[in-house]
Amino acid sequence: MLWTDVFLGRTELMLHATDSIPPAPATLGFAVTHRDGHARRGRFTTPHGPVETPAFMPVGTRGAIKAVTHAQLAELDATMLLANTYHLHVRPGDEFIGRIGGLHAFIGWHRPILTDSGGYQVFSLATRCKVGEDGVRFRSHLDGRALLLTPESVADAQARLGSDVAMVLDECPPFPVPDDIARRAMERTLRWADRARARTEALRDGRTDVTTTNTGQAVFGIVQGGLHPDLRATSARGTTALGFDGYAIGGLSVGEPVDQMYAAIDMTVPWLPDDRPRYLMGAGMPDDLVEAVSRGIDLFDCVLPTRNARNGQLLTRRGRLSIKNARFAEDLRPPDAACECYTCRHYSRAYLRHLFLAGEMTAATLNTLHNLHFYLDTMRRIREAIELGSFENFKHAFLDSYSRGPLEEHE
Repeated sequence: MLWTDVFLGRTELMLHATDSIPPAPATLGFAVTHRDGHARRGRFTTPHGPVETPAFMPVGTRGAIKAVTHAQLAELDATMLLANTYHLHVRPGDEFIGRIGGLHAFIGWHRPILTDSGGYQVFSLATRCKVGEDGVRFRSHLDGRALLLTPESVADAQARLGSDVAMVLDECPPFPVPDDIARRAMERTLRWADRARARTEALRDGRTDVTTTNTGQAVFGIVQGGLHPDLRATSARGTTALGFDGYAIGGLSVGEPVDQMYAAIDMTVPWLPDDRPRYLMGAGMPDDLVEAVSRGIDLFDCVLPTRNARNGQLLTRRGRLSIKNARFAEDLRPPDAACECYTCRHYSRAYLRHLFLAGEMTAATLNTLHNLHFYLDTMRRIREAIELGSFENFKHAFLDSYSRGPLEEHE
């Protein structure tokens, strides 16, 4: 019996699966323009414009980045945002968003958008959901009503939303997880991916009653398998055999040690096609981005820069600055003298501390602008280093100066 029979739970072979799925729309494309070791500089073309890679996507779960406006994001040169299908399905509803022309029109953002499937909520809202072969049964975190996410309904919802990239529904087990549970989650994710691929084919062919608000939507498969090389390899082989427009590495940044996360990336990337974008889901410490780029990753997202900003944590090239620290009460220096963001050019640590302790909304805005600038500027510098063939020098310099600890320990 072949490996395809075992984990997909069916008797027919899938050796020609990629022949049956319609090709990606003409508005989609990905090209690697420069290489430096395993690091890749590329361009991902979408219906709402190109994304220069490697790229970081700020997380706007409900269609908004907390504390900042879309105009401010554009000034920061954010090219692609992430929104969450589950949360938008619960409120205000993907059917409503579809009726008014899609998510871009609804939120007033006309650059690319990626929508997560809601699979992560299987992990983060575990007490409210039950996973079965048909999909995931939820109790809404808003009103307790019963919900069902299936590979097909998630594909339909994202077609209505009209995001530029739609993610398939996956099962993301927690860490640590027993081997048998990791295997079952990986195998179920593959079966769900097969169903999602079939639904994608029907949506692209117009064989459904779903109104698609972005006919150029890409669909990404997700590789699971925990920290197990054999499971990662099986998942990657099975997912790529289905023929998606791009591939994500899921199930990481869920509590595992960072060296094990890097090892999981190393065991997965060799199985992914070179001509498709690679997306590391949810991992986002600054040094993680640099390390993952060196392993061939193109796209990133994480709530860390925006969430930390709202909690008074400013991230810099040398470490983390906790603005509520009493030692900054009369510190007139900018948060980071080497930073050219709006916040660092105009405000002192003392003023930012005052705003934070006073509970002023402006504190979250200014801190978020700084953290997002730091992330997006770091990605810009990475792209530039790859183009110049100096990425390894950049990586060593960045990691030598960056610390996960408090900045004040290094000043």
